[in-house]
Amino acid sequence: MAGTGSAVGKTTISTGIMKALSKEQRVQPFKVGPDYIDPTYHTMATGHISRNLDSFFMSDGQIREAFERGLKISNSKMGVIEGVRGLYEGISPIEDVGNTASIAKALNAPVILILNSRSLVKSAAAVVIGFKTLDPTIRIEGVILNLVKNRKHYLKTREAVEKLADTPVIGGIPRDDAISVEQRHLGLVPAVERESIMHNIEDWGRVMEENIDLDALITIMKGAGKLPEGREPLFQKENKKKVKIGIARDEVFTFYYQDNLEAFEANHADLVYFSPLHDEEVPDVDGIYIGGGYPEVFGRELEANQSMRRAMKKFHQDERPIYAECGGLMYLTRSINQHQMCDVFGYNSHMTKKPQALSYVIARAAHDNIIIPEGETFHGHEFHYSKLELEGHKPKFAFEILRGKGVTDSRDGLMSKNTLASYVHTHVAACPSFASRLVKSAATDH
Repeated sequence: MAGTGSAVGKTTISTGIMKALSKEQRVQPFKVGPDYIDPTYHTMATGHISRNLDSFFMSDGQIREAFERGLKISNSKMGVIEGVRGLYEGISPIEDVGNTASIAKALNAPVILILNSRSLVKSAAAVVIGFKTLDPTIRIEGVILNLVKNRKHYLKTREAVEKLADTPVIGGIPRDDAISVEQRHLGLVPAVERESIMHNIEDWGRVMEENIDLDALITIMKGAGKLPEGREPLFQKENKKKVKIGIARDEVFTFYYQDNLEAFEANHADLVYFSPLHDEEVPDVDGIYIGGGYPEVFGRELEANQSMRRAMKKFHQDERPIYAECGGLMYLTRSINQHQMCDVFGYNSHMTKKPQALSYVIARAAHDNIIIPEGETFHGHEFHYSKLELEGHKPKFAFEILRGKGVTDSRDGLMSKNTLASYVHTHVAACPSFASRLVKSAATDH
């Protein structure tokens, strides 16, 4: 499900289609790109955890492995992939790395093009012709017209696209404020925060059932053909000793790639989920992973949970491994917007009005650390509206940032004892030693 650009309705249409198809089929959802939020909608729509596919993180062989693995785990015969931005938008103006087209190519998958048809009729055909002509190897096999004014507008635009662009139109979605979705500064509001979002998803599913030819869509999917040859593993499997890894997961910390969590399990780690917001203590675990999220939204409540903050700091002082990303990094600082946090790193953090970093990242390990050996590089991404005030003693940084911003001066990855905290989010396919090294560190007596 690819868009002609951003904000053409990909998430509502893709999620609605997933919901509609899930009534009779097992559907495995996927999202292109480094996105934690859209997948929460997919997961609610299908009952299966949505997974990310990203050609900046993954080779073509890893993309195929991740896709096939997702279908196998959910026992689904049908995969629906929501694209990112426009079909061809990536990190290069001419290459395909990081875009939706690269995923379609790696999987040889048919593409449904979602088009904002507001005020377009014949021009809609021109848009579709342009998208098909730019790269003829991309299989654009259907079009969905979004934001159609009325039945007459839909029929005229469909005729233009089908006759002039020689591409079937499988549906048209009417303009309706009821199928919009609330936004927040990092994108869509995570579905886990909104029980009411399930009603929205049901509405989207109903709208798609009424306005999209799902039989035509299924026919396109059935004609997709076999996946191309060539698979590559997503991660290393090295650790044999049983350990327990605590995963901080609640309303605050929600940003985790499913492949990362499963890579821990493949390295003989039992995952123990806990809540820095609600629980009093760190659970009985050998290591901790704190993902990203919105700690600034819950600053007062996190500050109030003094026993958890103290337990987290003691876990650090006992030299047990802690790995934290972005929101997790902020939680380990002295404060967020003057609300007291864990003080593992004695710096204050605060939110800003403008984004401080928004890009794919290439990082090199300047020092050995709990996720990657010294000298090796890995890929990740950064997206945050916060800054650290690096006053007092100079921090020790694990990473040199070769692409992206980092904390300061192209450096990131604060290190202290056996704790590593970074603004960089990574995916295990882009850092294959991520899970095996963290589990190995947790298995070591400290």
